[in-house]
Formats: sequence, structure tokens, C-alpha cells
Amino acid sequence: MKFFKTPVFFQYLFPSILTKIKTDDKVIYLTFDDGPALIYTEFVLNQLAKFNAKATFFLIGNNIVLNQDLVKRILSEGNAIGNHTMSHPNAFTISHHVFLDEVESCQKEVLKFSNTNLFRPPYGKLKFKDFFYLKNQFKIVLWDVLIYDFSNDVSAQILLDKAIKNTESGSIVVFHDNEKSFENLKYILPQYLKHFHEKGFRFEVLK
Repeated sequence: MKFFKTPVFFQYLFPSILTKIKTDDKVIYLTFDDGPALIYTEFVLNQLAKFNAKATFFLIGNNIVLNQDLVKRILSEGNAIGNHTMSHPNAFTISHHVFLDEVESCQKEVLKFSNTNLFRPPYGKLKFKDFFYLKNQFKIVLWDVLIYDFSNDVSAQILLDKAIKNTESGSIVVFHDNEKSFENLKYILPQYLKHFHEKGFRFEVLK
């Protein structure tokens, strides 16, 4: 079962985890996980530029090391970056100390480019021990709308329709700039941007 929309009660249960921005303004917060990667992140940046849209990229540390010029481009075009661990592990399958090392190693790479404390755990998963340690050092960001662009069991049009239906003012929306998601991303992102641009929405970065 796919949960495209994060339940409202989640923010009340975990107020220190950001899932949505409270605002009456017509603004959306796009986020992209798993980059930077040349073909996929470049596509995203080119699409964003067409609509003067800005986004926040949660970067994998190993990909930062391999694509430093692309990180510079992300930032030079007015976007923001955040920490998505060094190698994208599932926190439920590794020890607390190994996971913290993943986060800290990635943060060292991120800080070479931007003084940010934004962090998104891979798969949106954190053990309670991880959460209670990290919440004092990072702004932990999940999402209000999950696009499921990595899914291949429904059509891209259905994913687009669900994304548009569930997005509202202040939504934090998750796309992925990786190989697995690229076919869906190529279809969904341009139309998603066009739809909300024509509705008068802005796309801004998280801070």
C-alpha cells in the first residue's frame, strides 16, 4: 500500500521532525534524494531553471565526492543541499554507531560546500536511539508528499495525478534523482512544475 500523503498526526507525535511548512502562501518545497548524479541531477536542474524553481537536494556523501562540480552547480543556481548519509544505508539494519558514522562522514562532505544542518534519513527510517541523538544536531526532514517515482507497478501518469492531488501550500515533496526513478521522473517532473507554476505557486528551498 502506498502512502502518498504523510498523516497530519505524525507532526504532532514528532514535532522536531519536519514534514511540512506551516504557511498560507502558495509555496512548495521540492526535495530530491540520492544525488548528485550527472545525468539525473542535471536533468532536474534544467527543469527547475525553466520555471525559476528552487529545490533542496539531499545528497549521498559518496556521490558528493564523485561529483563536486555538480554540487557547486546545485548551489550556484540558488538551490540548497542536505545530508543523506555517506552510502544510503537502512538504519534498521545497522548498528547505532555505524549509522552515526554514516551521517557524520556525509556531513564532513556537505560542509565543504554549505553550512547546513538539514538531514534526511534514507528510506525515512530512524531507530529511536538514532533520532534522539541526531535531533539535537540536525534539522531532520521527512516529507508531506512522497512521489513514488522509484515505483514501477503503477503508471507515471497515476503517480503524477497522485502528486498533484496531495500537494498543497507548504508541502515538502520528495523526488529522486537516481537511475531507478529516472524514467518516471522524466515524465512527472516537467508536468508537475508546469501545473503548479500555472497555479501561481513558488518553489523554494528549505532552511
